[in-house]
Amino acid sequence: MPACCLHSPAAHSAGAGRPRGPGPFLALWLLLALGGCATSTLEIEPLDAPSELTGVQTKTVGDISVAVAILTDSQARAHFGADLGAKDIQAIWISVRNASDNNLWLLRNKIDQDFYSQDEAALLLKKTVPDSQFEKFSQRLRDESIRLKMLPGMITEGYIYLPRAVGGRYVDIRLAQDSYELDLRRTTGDGELSSQEPGTYLELRFGFALPLPDGIFDYERLDTEHTYPGMDLPNLDTEELRATLADLPCCASDTGGNHGDPLNVVIVGDSSDVLSSLSASGWSFTHRITIGSVRRLVGATISGDSYPVAPVSNLYLFGRKQDFALQRARDNIAQRNHMRLWLAPFRYLGQQVWVGQVSRDIGIKVTPKSPSLTTHIIDPEVDLTREYLLHSLLAEGFVKRFGFVSGAPVATREQPRENLTGDPYFSDGMRLVVILSPDPVPYNKVRNLLWERSAEPVKEGQSRAASRNVRPIVSGQ
Repeated sequence: MPACCLHSPAAHSAGAGRPRGPGPFLALWLLLALGGCATSTLEIEPLDAPSELTGVQTKTVGDISVAVAILTDSQARAHFGADLGAKDIQAIWISVRNASDNNLWLLRNKIDQDFYSQDEAALLLKKTVPDSQFEKFSQRLRDESIRLKMLPGMITEGYIYLPRAVGGRYVDIRLAQDSYELDLRRTTGDGELSSQEPGTYLELRFGFALPLPDGIFDYERLDTEHTYPGMDLPNLDTEELRATLADLPCCASDTGGNHGDPLNVVIVGDSSDVLSSLSASGWSFTHRITIGSVRRLVGATISGDSYPVAPVSNLYLFGRKQDFALQRARDNIAQRNHMRLWLAPFRYLGQQVWVGQVSRDIGIKVTPKSPSLTTHIIDPEVDLTREYLLHSLLAEGFVKRFGFVSGAPVATREQPRENLTGDPYFSDGMRLVVILSPDPVPYNKVRNLLWERSAEPVKEGQSRAASRNVRPIVSGQ
């Protein structure tokens, strides 16, 4: 956008209160400036997918295909003629090819319940568009928004406008069958719904993990094909997997081999499914440790601000630091759930196996053991965070099977263990094992591996006094 197209209150009020019009040179400048704005601000640069859009992903279920992509700030600025990034708005391009015989509805709320309506986005961007062009700009946002009804035999494309998600986001596209048509076919001559045909409403789900790299996210360096170059990785069956997981080291370590946080989680699934399912369950990517990210981390620590993609300190397993980390950030930098994952040197039934450590950060303290001179304080109830991970995946339907296997450190509340920075923790010593499903699995279809039973989180940290909160049902209650 040329400089003249930036909305400037001073420019609009330059001649306010003057009895005479502007001088000839000022009038000529204004004419040229406004003329340039009118022609360039709202000229659309079409983005022909997938040739010009970057990172387009496509999935197909039966006769339905869905493609999505996130516009970068520069693409959005060129396409819409306004700086969406300045207002932390992301434009998501969606294309639905409906080759079925059904009308389908896009459930927009499932993508993001805090989406911006077309006119809301226009109003937020109003100061970046000349006043004379605002109505035209607003209409363009309406015209380019994706329609919610997907007609049979048609390709429907358009944009949805969302709050910015740093580093990438999970886009959950849900398409539901038109209930009017289905129930119309089920009605009798009296207008009542037929009991002979219960009717099932078709709902299709297309999930996409869309990264938006900035050059310092750790997942950007993920290269699983070359993690173990030249090695013929063993392909384990279920019992071999159980035995191998139980024999792994108890904990992640520092460069000197000193034990740190417990290795308490194992995820089975290829890297794309791991990133997709975790981002869908609310986990976000993390920055690598760089001078810039450490500076930002220190600043957020001092101010108490949020840093949703803050780096995670390095721990080591299989001779290297974690392959990538994820976190569930909160409003304060001191509070988050975080997880480190390492690709294991073995596979399970042809799938990748990821060994990890998950814990909850509940505070920050100063320490010389960290490159940022600060470190997070972990919640001592590490099993509760392990359960949090399981529940977040179960809630989104990404779990095919799960179970528990021993191998992590056993520690009690009375005799806790410590991590590398001296934070105490207690645990039943179990590792959560999750076998992911790329397709949604309802809870009643999830199966337990039936290996070992875990202890009850929360109960582990309670004293005998808490037993009064669990009591038998008596008559009359």
